[in-house]
Amino acid sequence: MPTPVLVVNSGSSSLKYQLVDADDLSASASGTIERIGQDSSILTHKAGGEKAVSERPLADHGEALKAMLEAFSAAGQDLGSAGLVAIAHRVVHGGERFVQPTLITDEVEEAVSELSALAPLHNPANLEGIKVARKLFGDLPEVAVFDTAFHATMPERAYAYAVPERWREEDGVRRYGFHGTSHAYVSRAAAAELGKDPADVNVIVAHLGNGASITAVRGGESIDTSMGLTPLEGLVMGTRSGDIDPAIVFHMHRRTGADFAELDRALNKESGMLALTGMVDMRGIEAAADAGDRPATAAMDLYCYRIRKYIGSYMAALGRVDAIAFTAGVGENSPAVRAGALEGLEAWGVSLDEGANDTRGTVDVTAADSKVKVLVVPTNEEGEIASQTADLLRAKGLIA
Repeated sequence: MPTPVLVVNSGSSSLKYQLVDADDLSASASGTIERIGQDSSILTHKAGGEKAVSERPLADHGEALKAMLEAFSAAGQDLGSAGLVAIAHRVVHGGERFVQPTLITDEVEEAVSELSALAPLHNPANLEGIKVARKLFGDLPEVAVFDTAFHATMPERAYAYAVPERWREEDGVRRYGFHGTSHAYVSRAAAAELGKDPADVNVIVAHLGNGASITAVRGGESIDTSMGLTPLEGLVMGTRSGDIDPAIVFHMHRRTGADFAELDRALNKESGMLALTGMVDMRGIEAAADAGDRPATAAMDLYCYRIRKYIGSYMAALGRVDAIAFTAGVGENSPAVRAGALEGLEAWGVSLDEGANDTRGTVDVTAADSKVKVLVVPTNEEGEIASQTADLLRAKGLIA
Protein backbone atom coordinates (compact mmCIF):
# COMPACT_ATOMS: atom_id res chain seq x y z
CA MET A 1 0.00 0.00 0.00
CA PRO A 2 1.51 3.40 -0.95
CA THR A 3 2.67 5.87 1.69
CA PRO A 4 2.11 9.27 0.02
CA VAL A 5 3.98 12.27 1.45
CA LEU A 6 3.76 15.80 0.07
CA VAL A 7 7.27 17.28 0.17
CA VAL A 8 7.38 21.09 0.26
CA ASN A 9 10.46 23.25 -0.30
CA SER A 10 9.58 26.88 0.32
CA GLY A 11 11.86 29.69 -0.86
CA SER A 12 11.59 33.45 -0.37
CA SER A 13 9.64 33.92 -3.63
CA SER A 14 9.19 30.33 -4.78
CA LEU A 15 7.71 27.01 -3.78
CA LYS A 16 8.65 23.53 -5.00
CA TYR A 17 6.64 20.41 -4.23
CA GLN A 18 6.49 16.69 -4.97
CA LEU A 19 3.97 13.99 -4.13
CA VAL A 20 6.21 11.05 -3.21
CA ASP A 21 5.52 7.45 -2.26
CA ALA A 22 7.82 7.09 0.76
CA ASP A 23 8.12 3.33 0.21
CA ASP A 24 9.53 3.23 -3.32
CA LEU A 25 10.55 6.95 -3.54
CA SER A 26 8.61 7.44 -6.78
CA ALA A 27 7.01 10.83 -7.47
CA SER A 28 3.55 10.86 -9.03
CA ALA A 29 3.44 14.64 -9.34
CA SER A 30 5.68 17.66 -8.88
CA GLY A 31 5.65 21.36 -9.46
CA THR A 32 7.23 24.76 -8.99
CA ILE A 33 5.69 28.14 -8.28
CA GLU A 34 7.95 31.07 -9.07
CA ARG A 35 7.77 34.83 -8.53
CA ILE A 36 5.46 34.66 -5.51
CA GLY A 37 4.50 38.16 -4.42
CA GLN A 38 5.31 39.71 -7.79
CA ASP A 39 2.99 41.03 -10.47
CA SER A 40 2.64 37.62 -12.08
CA SER A 41 3.51 34.22 -10.65
CA ILE A 42 4.22 31.12 -12.76
CA LEU A 43 3.00 27.67 -11.71
CA THR A 44 4.32 24.59 -13.50
CA HIS A 45 2.65 21.31 -12.54
CA LYS A 46 3.70 17.88 -13.82
CA ALA A 47 1.62 14.73 -13.39
CA GLY A 48 0.97 11.60 -15.44
CA GLY A 49 3.47 12.62 -18.11
CA GLU A 50 1.66 15.92 -18.70
CA LYS A 51 2.84 19.44 -17.89
CA ALA A 52 0.52 22.38 -17.21
CA VAL A 53 1.78 25.96 -16.95
CA SER A 54 -0.34 28.81 -15.64
CA GLU A 55 0.39 32.43 -14.84
CA ARG A 56 -1.44 34.73 -12.43
CA PRO A 57 -0.65 36.94 -9.42
CA LEU A 58 -0.07 35.01 -6.17
CA ALA A 59 0.43 37.48 -3.34
CA ASP A 60 2.00 35.15 -0.79
CA HIS A 61 2.77 31.53 0.11
CA GLY A 62 -0.81 31.01 1.28
CA GLU A 63 -2.15 31.77 -2.17
CA ALA A 64 0.66 29.71 -3.71
CA LEU A 65 -0.24 26.59 -1.71
CA LYS A 66 -3.92 27.01 -2.59
CA ALA A 67 -2.89 27.29 -6.26
CA MET A 68 -0.92 24.07 -5.82
CA LEU A 69 -4.05 22.29 -4.54
CA GLU A 70 -6.00 23.58 -7.54
CA ALA A 71 -3.30 22.29 -9.88
CA PHE A 72 -3.54 18.81 -8.36
CA SER A 73 -7.33 18.85 -8.76
CA ALA A 74 -7.11 20.07 -12.36
CA ALA A 75 -4.75 17.19 -13.11
CA GLY A 76 -7.26 14.71 -11.66
CA GLN A 77 -5.21 13.99 -8.54
CA ASP A 78 -7.06 15.69 -5.69
CA LEU A 79 -4.82 15.79 -2.60
CA GLY A 80 -7.81 15.55 -0.29
CA SER A 81 -8.43 11.99 -1.46
CA ALA A 82 -4.77 11.02 -2.03
CA GLY A 83 -4.40 9.40 1.38
CA LEU A 84 -1.60 11.72 2.46
CA VAL A 85 0.17 10.58 5.62
CA ALA A 86 2.15 13.81 6.13
CA ILE A 87 3.46 17.08 4.76
CA ALA A 88 7.27 17.13 4.85
CA HIS A 89 9.15 20.41 4.81
CA ARG A 90 12.75 20.91 3.82
CA VAL A 91 14.39 23.22 6.36
CA VAL A 92 17.92 24.36 5.62
CA HIS A 93 19.34 24.96 9.10
CA GLY A 94 18.64 22.87 12.19
CA GLY A 95 21.61 24.10 14.22
CA GLU A 96 22.74 21.79 17.00
CA ARG A 97 19.19 21.18 18.23
CA PHE A 98 17.65 19.36 15.27
CA VAL A 99 19.67 16.34 14.19
CA GLN A 100 16.73 14.13 13.20
CA PRO A 101 13.43 14.63 11.32
CA THR A 102 11.06 16.37 13.72
CA LEU A 103 7.28 16.62 14.08
CA ILE A 104 6.40 20.29 13.80
CA THR A 105 4.83 22.00 16.79
CA ASP A 106 4.53 25.64 17.81
CA GLU A 107 7.76 25.21 19.77
CA VAL A 108 9.55 23.79 16.72
CA GLU A 109 8.33 26.73 14.63
CA GLU A 110 9.77 29.11 17.22
CA ALA A 111 13.10 27.27 17.22
CA VAL A 112 13.33 27.32 13.42
CA SER A 113 12.67 31.07 13.58
CA GLU A 114 15.48 31.53 16.11
CA LEU A 115 17.82 29.59 13.82
CA SER A 116 17.18 32.14 11.09
CA ALA A 117 20.17 34.02 12.49
CA LEU A 118 22.32 31.20 11.09
CA ALA A 119 20.46 30.96 7.75
CA PRO A 120 18.83 34.35 7.08
CA LEU A 121 18.41 33.60 3.37
CA HIS A 122 16.69 30.25 3.89
CA ASN A 123 15.04 29.52 7.25
CA PRO A 124 12.54 32.43 7.16
CA ALA A 125 11.23 31.21 3.80
CA ASN A 126 11.11 27.59 5.01
CA LEU A 127 9.21 28.75 8.09
CA GLU A 128 6.67 30.68 6.01
CA GLY A 129 5.83 27.50 4.10
CA ILE A 130 5.44 25.59 7.37
CA LYS A 131 3.08 28.16 8.90
CA VAL A 132 0.86 28.32 5.85
CA ALA A 133 0.74 24.55 5.38
CA ARG A 134 -0.18 23.94 9.03
CA LYS A 135 -3.21 26.20 8.61
CA LEU A 136 -4.14 24.69 5.28
CA PHE A 137 -3.79 20.98 6.08
CA GLY A 138 -5.24 20.97 9.60
CA ASP A 139 -4.44 17.91 11.70
CA LEU A 140 -2.26 16.15 9.10
CA PRO A 141 1.21 15.50 10.61
CA GLU A 142 3.82 17.97 9.41
CA VAL A 143 7.50 17.09 9.62
CA ALA A 144 10.66 19.18 9.28
CA VAL A 145 13.67 17.49 7.67
CA PHE A 146 16.87 19.49 8.08
CA ASP A 147 19.69 19.89 5.56
CA THR A 148 22.20 19.99 8.40
CA ALA A 149 21.04 16.84 10.23
CA PHE A 150 23.11 14.26 8.30
CA HIS A 151 26.29 16.06 9.32
CA ALA A 152 25.56 15.89 13.06
CA THR A 153 27.88 12.85 13.22
CA MET A 154 30.99 14.91 12.41
CA PRO A 155 33.66 14.73 15.12
CA GLU A 156 34.69 17.92 16.87
CA ARG A 157 37.96 18.09 14.94
CA ALA A 158 35.90 18.47 11.76
CA TYR A 159 33.15 20.80 12.95
CA ALA A 160 35.01 23.13 15.32
CA TYR A 161 36.48 26.47 14.27
CA ALA A 162 39.49 27.92 16.11
CA VAL A 163 37.61 31.06 17.15
CA PRO A 164 36.93 32.62 20.57
CA GLU A 165 35.10 30.31 22.97
CA ARG A 166 32.20 32.75 23.43
CA TRP A 167 31.53 32.60 19.67
CA ARG A 168 31.39 28.81 19.81
CA GLU A 169 29.44 28.50 23.04
CA GLU A 170 27.09 31.48 22.87
CA ASP A 171 26.69 32.14 19.15
CA GLY A 172 26.74 28.62 17.71
CA VAL A 173 29.74 29.25 15.47
CA ARG A 174 30.80 25.86 14.06
CA ARG A 175 30.62 23.83 10.88
CA TYR A 176 27.12 22.47 10.24
CA GLY A 177 27.19 21.39 6.59
CA PHE A 178 24.27 21.29 4.14
CA HIS A 179 22.77 19.19 1.31
CA GLY A 180 22.45 16.50 3.99
CA THR A 181 19.48 14.70 2.42
CA SER A 182 21.36 14.42 -0.87
CA HIS A 183 24.57 13.18 0.73
CA ALA A 184 22.63 10.63 2.79
CA TYR A 185 20.71 9.29 -0.21
CA VAL A 186 23.67 9.20 -2.61
CA SER A 187 26.07 7.57 -0.15
CA ARG A 188 23.55 4.75 0.44
CA ALA A 189 22.87 4.41 -3.29
CA ALA A 190 26.62 4.18 -3.93
CA ALA A 191 26.91 1.40 -1.36
CA ALA A 192 24.04 -0.44 -3.08
CA GLU A 193 25.81 -0.08 -6.42
CA LEU A 194 28.83 -1.76 -4.82
CA GLY A 195 26.60 -4.51 -3.44
CA LYS A 196 27.56 -3.65 0.15
CA ASP A 197 25.93 -2.44 3.33
CA PRO A 198 26.43 1.32 3.86
CA ALA A 199 28.07 0.53 7.21
CA ASP A 200 30.90 -1.22 5.33
CA VAL A 201 31.57 1.50 2.75
CA ASN A 202 33.57 4.75 2.68
CA VAL A 203 32.30 7.19 0.06
CA ILE A 204 33.16 10.72 -1.05
CA VAL A 205 29.99 12.38 -2.35
CA ALA A 206 30.33 15.43 -4.62
CA HIS A 207 26.99 17.26 -4.82
CA LEU A 208 27.67 19.68 -7.66
CA GLY A 209 24.90 22.06 -8.67
CA ASN A 210 24.43 25.80 -8.49
CA GLY A 211 25.13 25.21 -4.83
CA ALA A 212 27.89 22.64 -4.33
CA SER A 213 29.32 20.65 -1.45
CA ILE A 214 31.42 17.56 -0.91
CA THR A 215 31.22 15.14 1.99
CA ALA A 216 33.36 12.32 3.40
CA VAL A 217 31.05 9.48 4.50
CA ARG A 218 32.46 6.65 6.62
CA GLY A 219 30.19 3.69 7.28
CA GLY A 220 27.07 5.67 6.43
CA GLU A 221 27.97 8.67 8.59
CA SER A 222 29.27 12.09 7.63
CA ILE A 223 32.73 12.73 9.09
CA ASP A 224 33.50 15.98 7.26
CA THR A 225 31.89 18.29 4.72
CA SER A 226 32.86 21.39 2.78
CA MET A 227 30.07 23.82 3.70
CA GLY A 228 30.34 25.41 7.12
CA LEU A 229 28.34 27.69 9.39
CA THR A 230 26.50 28.73 6.22
CA PRO A 231 26.35 27.37 2.66
CA LEU A 232 28.97 29.93 1.58
CA GLU A 233 32.06 27.97 2.60
CA GLY A 234 33.71 25.29 0.49
CA LEU A 235 33.66 24.75 -3.26
CA VAL A 236 33.32 27.45 -5.90
CA MET A 237 29.61 27.60 -6.81
CA GLY A 238 27.31 29.32 -9.28
CA THR A 239 27.16 32.66 -7.45
CA ARG A 240 28.97 31.87 -4.17
CA SER A 241 32.68 32.39 -3.66
CA GLY A 242 33.41 29.26 -1.64
CA ASP A 243 36.60 29.33 0.45
CA ILE A 244 38.25 32.74 0.76
CA ASP A 245 40.52 34.48 3.25
CA PRO A 246 38.00 35.94 5.74
CA ALA A 247 40.09 39.10 5.95
CA ILE A 248 38.95 39.94 2.40
CA VAL A 249 35.67 41.13 3.97
CA PHE A 250 37.48 43.65 6.18
CA HIS A 251 39.84 44.64 3.37
CA MET A 252 36.95 45.46 1.04
CA HIS A 253 35.09 47.29 3.80
CA ARG A 254 38.11 49.51 4.42
CA ARG A 255 38.84 49.98 0.71
CA THR A 256 35.32 50.68 -0.54
CA GLY A 257 33.23 51.54 2.51
CA ALA A 258 30.81 48.75 1.60
CA ASP A 259 28.67 47.68 4.54
CA PHE A 260 28.40 44.08 5.60
CA ALA A 261 25.04 43.58 3.89
CA GLU A 262 26.65 44.60 0.58
CA LEU A 263 29.62 42.30 1.17
CA ASP A 264 27.34 39.43 2.14
CA ARG A 265 25.37 39.90 -1.08
CA ALA A 266 28.57 40.12 -3.13
CA LEU A 267 29.95 36.84 -1.78
CA ASN A 268 26.63 34.94 -1.99
CA LYS A 269 25.02 36.40 -5.11
CA GLU A 270 27.74 38.04 -7.21
CA SER A 271 30.74 35.70 -6.89
CA GLY A 272 31.57 32.15 -7.97
CA MET A 273 31.34 31.21 -11.63
CA LEU A 274 29.20 34.27 -12.30
CA ALA A 275 32.04 36.54 -11.21
CA LEU A 276 34.64 34.57 -13.17
CA THR A 277 32.72 34.17 -16.43
CA GLY A 278 29.59 36.32 -16.39
CA MET A 279 27.58 33.08 -16.55
CA VAL A 280 26.06 30.67 -14.02
CA ASP A 281 24.87 27.79 -16.21
CA MET A 282 27.72 25.28 -16.48
CA ARG A 283 26.60 24.22 -19.95
CA GLY A 284 27.20 27.73 -21.26
CA ILE A 285 30.53 27.96 -19.46
CA GLU A 286 31.70 24.62 -20.89
CA ALA A 287 30.63 25.67 -24.39
CA ALA A 288 32.55 28.94 -24.05
CA ALA A 289 35.63 27.08 -22.81
CA ASP A 290 35.42 24.64 -25.73
CA ALA A 291 35.30 27.65 -28.07
CA GLY A 292 38.54 28.96 -26.60
CA ASP A 293 37.17 31.66 -24.27
CA ARG A 294 39.98 32.28 -21.80
CA PRO A 295 37.93 33.36 -18.74
CA ALA A 296 35.68 30.31 -19.15
CA THR A 297 38.69 27.99 -19.56
CA ALA A 298 40.39 29.44 -16.47
CA ALA A 299 37.16 29.23 -14.47
CA MET A 300 36.63 25.57 -15.39
CA ASP A 301 40.20 24.81 -14.33
CA LEU A 302 39.70 26.60 -11.01
CA TYR A 303 36.31 24.95 -10.40
CA CYS A 304 37.66 21.43 -10.97
CA TYR A 305 40.88 22.11 -9.03
CA ARG A 306 38.93 23.08 -5.92
CA ILE A 307 36.88 19.87 -6.14
CA ARG A 308 40.09 17.86 -6.60
CA LYS A 309 41.66 19.47 -3.51
CA TYR A 310 38.69 18.45 -1.38
CA ILE A 311 38.65 14.92 -2.79
CA GLY A 312 42.34 14.59 -1.93
CA SER A 313 41.85 15.86 1.61
CA TYR A 314 38.89 13.56 2.19
CA MET A 315 40.84 10.58 0.88
CA ALA A 316 43.35 11.37 3.61
CA ALA A 317 40.59 11.80 6.21
CA LEU A 318 38.89 8.52 5.32
CA GLY A 319 42.05 6.46 4.87
CA ARG A 320 40.24 3.96 2.63
CA VAL A 321 37.91 5.12 -0.12
CA ASP A 322 35.59 2.64 -1.83
CA ALA A 323 33.83 5.07 -4.15
CA ILE A 324 33.61 8.66 -5.32
CA ALA A 325 30.03 9.55 -6.28
CA PHE A 326 29.07 12.57 -8.38
CA THR A 327 25.54 13.91 -8.13
CA ALA A 328 23.22 16.93 -8.71
CA GLY A 329 22.88 18.96 -11.91
CA VAL A 330 26.56 19.43 -12.73
CA GLY A 331 27.83 16.24 -11.13
CA GLU A 332 25.33 14.11 -13.03
CA ASN A 333 25.51 15.86 -16.39
CA SER A 334 29.05 17.18 -16.92
CA PRO A 335 31.64 14.64 -18.09
CA ALA A 336 34.14 17.50 -18.35
CA VAL A 337 33.79 18.44 -14.69
CA ARG A 338 34.07 14.81 -13.54
CA ALA A 339 37.20 14.32 -15.65
CA GLY A 340 38.72 17.60 -14.49
CA ALA A 341 37.96 16.91 -10.84
CA LEU A 342 39.74 13.53 -10.95
CA GLU A 343 42.64 14.54 -13.20
CA GLY A 344 45.97 13.50 -11.70
CA LEU A 345 44.52 11.21 -9.05
CA GLU A 346 45.62 8.03 -10.84
CA ALA A 347 48.52 7.65 -8.39
CA TRP A 348 45.90 7.36 -5.61
CA GLY A 349 44.05 4.62 -7.46
CA VAL A 350 41.36 6.77 -9.10
CA SER A 351 40.84 6.37 -12.86
CA LEU A 352 37.91 7.23 -15.14
CA ASP A 353 36.72 5.21 -18.09
CA GLU A 354 36.57 8.02 -20.65
CA GLY A 355 34.07 6.24 -22.86
CA ALA A 356 31.68 5.47 -20.01
CA ASN A 357 32.12 8.97 -18.62
CA ASP A 358 30.91 10.47 -21.91
CA THR A 359 27.78 8.29 -21.96
CA ARG A 360 24.76 10.00 -20.42
CA GLY A 361 22.97 7.96 -17.81
CA THR A 362 25.90 5.65 -17.04
CA VAL A 363 26.26 4.97 -13.33
CA ASP A 364 29.67 3.27 -13.20
CA VAL A 365 32.36 5.29 -14.97
CA THR A 366 35.32 3.48 -13.39
CA ALA A 367 38.33 2.44 -15.47
CA ALA A 368 39.27 -1.23 -15.29
CA ASP A 369 42.52 -0.52 -13.41
CA SER A 370 40.98 1.87 -10.85
CA LYS A 371 41.12 0.84 -7.20
CA VAL A 372 38.34 3.30 -6.33
CA LYS A 373 34.90 3.13 -7.93
CA VAL A 374 33.77 6.30 -9.67
CA LEU A 375 29.99 6.56 -9.86
CA VAL A 376 27.36 8.93 -11.22
CA VAL A 377 24.36 8.73 -8.91
CA PRO A 378 21.23 10.83 -9.57
CA THR A 379 20.15 12.37 -6.30
CA ASN A 380 16.63 12.15 -4.90
CA GLU A 381 16.36 14.67 -2.08
CA GLU A 382 12.56 14.69 -2.09
CA GLY A 383 12.48 10.91 -1.91
CA GLU A 384 14.93 10.96 0.98
CA ILE A 385 12.84 13.56 2.81
CA ALA A 386 9.68 11.49 2.29
CA SER A 387 11.42 8.31 3.44
CA GLN A 388 12.77 9.95 6.60
CA THR A 389 9.32 11.39 7.31
CA ALA A 390 7.63 7.99 7.01
CA ASP A 391 10.29 6.38 9.23
CA LEU A 392 9.60 9.00 11.92
CA LEU A 393 5.82 8.50 11.73
CA ARG A 394 6.23 4.72 12.00
CA ALA A 395 8.56 5.08 14.97
CA LYS A 396 5.91 7.19 16.72
CA GLY A 397 3.12 4.77 15.80
CA LEU A 398 1.31 7.33 13.65
CA ILE A 399 1.27 5.11 10.55
CA ALA A 400 1.61 1.36 10.01
